[in-house]
Amino acid sequence: MTSIAKRLVATSALWVLLGAGLVLPNTSLAANDYVGTSVCADCHQTETALWTNSHHDLAMQEASANTILGDFNNVSFTYQGITSEFSRKDGDYWVRTDNADGELETFKVAYVFGVYPLQQLLLSLPGGRLQALSVAWDARPKSEGGQRWYHIYENTDEDVSHSSPLHWTGIYHNWNSRCAECHSTDVHKNYNLNTDSYDTQYQAIDVGCEACHGPGAQHTDLARRGALSASNNGLVVSLAGRGLWTREAQAPVANRISGPTASIQIESCGRCHSRRATLGDYRFGKPLSDTHRISSVQAPLYWHDGQIRDEVYVYGSFLQSKMAAAGVVCSNCHEPHSNALVAEGNGVCTQCHQPERYDQASHHKHPVTSSGAACVNCHMPDQLYMGVDARRDHSMRIPRPDVSISTGSPNACTQCHQDQTDTWANDMVNNWGVKPDIKVLNQAKARVAADRGDLRALPSLEALVSDDRQPGIIRSAATEQITNLGSPRLSGMAAMLLRDDDPMVRASAVRAAASLPLSQRYLMLRPLMTDSILNVRLEVASMLAGSEFEGLRDKDIEELDALYEEYLEVQSMHLDMPSVQLQLANFWLARRDSEKAEVALKHALRQNPQLEPAIINLVDLLRQQDRNDEASELLQDSLATMPTAGSLWFAKGLHDIRGGDRESGLAALEQAAELEEEGSRHRYVFAVALFDTGEQERAVSALKRLNRSHPGQPDILNALMAYSTQLGDRVAYNQYRAQLISVMRATGSGP
Repeated sequence: MTSIAKRLVATSALWVLLGAGLVLPNTSLAANDYVGTSVCADCHQTETALWTNSHHDLAMQEASANTILGDFNNVSFTYQGITSEFSRKDGDYWVRTDNADGELETFKVAYVFGVYPLQQLLLSLPGGRLQALSVAWDARPKSEGGQRWYHIYENTDEDVSHSSPLHWTGIYHNWNSRCAECHSTDVHKNYNLNTDSYDTQYQAIDVGCEACHGPGAQHTDLARRGALSASNNGLVVSLAGRGLWTREAQAPVANRISGPTASIQIESCGRCHSRRATLGDYRFGKPLSDTHRISSVQAPLYWHDGQIRDEVYVYGSFLQSKMAAAGVVCSNCHEPHSNALVAEGNGVCTQCHQPERYDQASHHKHPVTSSGAACVNCHMPDQLYMGVDARRDHSMRIPRPDVSISTGSPNACTQCHQDQTDTWANDMVNNWGVKPDIKVLNQAKARVAADRGDLRALPSLEALVSDDRQPGIIRSAATEQITNLGSPRLSGMAAMLLRDDDPMVRASAVRAAASLPLSQRYLMLRPLMTDSILNVRLEVASMLAGSEFEGLRDKDIEELDALYEEYLEVQSMHLDMPSVQLQLANFWLARRDSEKAEVALKHALRQNPQLEPAIINLVDLLRQQDRNDEASELLQDSLATMPTAGSLWFAKGLHDIRGGDRESGLAALEQAAELEEEGSRHRYVFAVALFDTGEQERAVSALKRLNRSHPGQPDILNALMAYSTQLGDRVAYNQYRAQLISVMRATGSGP
């Protein structure tokens, strides 16, 4: 049946239902009114049948005998010394486990969350809170290790005691703030900071029709009046996006030849299937960056070659793929209502990829009946999250064991052949005659080097950012790294990228302007104060928060005030989030309002007492106000709770030295240096402190080690040159000077 014929059949079915007496509202409704899935189902019976019992339908349910999957027959489960007990009484389901104070308490199960491969329990806490218990039911078959209670952090070394931010009673397991938006329809969080409570409301408990298609009132009203048309269906967003595809007889891959803009559907799905932060209320049909802040493709969320690492879901990886660039959308592979794949096995891929070429042993190099013959196992390897949930990487890349050897990232070959090494896999690929793209390897190596502070990565990163054929999400991430390295060409690059079509690139370019003098920053960012994308405007507000200098006109000040007002309005919707309180504190510090900054920092620490940036910022604020005893006490208490937090030891070292206690400060800096694994700043500062206190030989030895492990850093080389001069070691001085010249030449900045 052609697509036109399908549309005619669907339209005929609608009029049959209307003629049969379909009950619809008698009055016109506002566009933002919801009607509920049951009303949609009256006409859209096929879609409703597909949706029923899907993951979207079962995203959240009231706890009952029909929805509970776990064993509540007086069973127990022990993890990290806490024994949780599961039981039934009078038709209700109960859990006895540790509360926020570490004491055992009995909680009634209010709702269940999800259905497969795990089901979580939502328990009620005071203040309108629903919390997702971190002991979950493994819904997989027993033959696969399921049908058991388990802890979702069991494969990690995370502390989940009652004092940890990851305890089930804390903000990071809070349904109202962290889960509700994507498990129910038309959610309004309604957090009240004054009472520290929620009055969260939703239109439907699950992910219904209107969660994706938007409010259905006008669509329903038009249907009642027989006024539906192709140009006006009453919905604020169209999710059509599959497009028309064709593949010539001998062509290896199909091409998209026409159809609606693909990004609308992808961004609609990306609202939930992404690692992101919410910006105010969701607005259907708006670009995702206008309603959410998408997490950057940076370590530790992603590997340096862009593969998924932490729980980043799908959107960020899919945007990196050749499929996204070619116009593929979610519904080309997934049936959107049932959430099932549109075909079995490799059939999903051979919709577009010529099976005679790709679904052959000559291509995949594996026996046709083996798991290695499955496209997804080589091009979409999975990662395990929440203990049992295997999710596939949607960047759909070619396995690159050579990149793994250089950067430590995984590859599909040794993820399957776990008894083999990356070198073995690389040799196999070479023996097959495959010639990998060297650019991919160089980009990944540059991104690793950049995170280590190596300025020699700059030319590769700058070339990556300048290449508009690269995915915007990757160019955005590279821009962040260039900013962190402090490129001498940063100002010119930022000015160019502020005009980029991709909002993620523009937002990163805005942040890149932070190092510029305030007046120059204002002139550069002023045009973006009215950018069409909310996330970009919020970044501009943050960067210009201190813009009070001579020469501003009244009109300029009014424009800034309007920008600040919007920023504060959006942030006010998420005052339950520690990260938002930290952002507000930085905003108020830039505005020179230390009182409001202190309030925000203390709110952040009440919500997460272990939020290290908030602790450090509050210590600095207290020190600036000569409240050194309070600052010392905060550091002492925090380190008692987090003795391995290197950033806190570093803050303590600086604080003690500024306060005149050099011995204590040096000991704290040494502890910070010993704990440092990724960066180099703590070890560098400790080495400088050693030299200043007379331990010159020890200082130089530390800097030499640091130069070997973290090459390409002018600060380290300049220190070695200076100290070599003071020690009269001319040979060493010339050696480090030559290294520095080589580094600067490699960046394009040297003589």
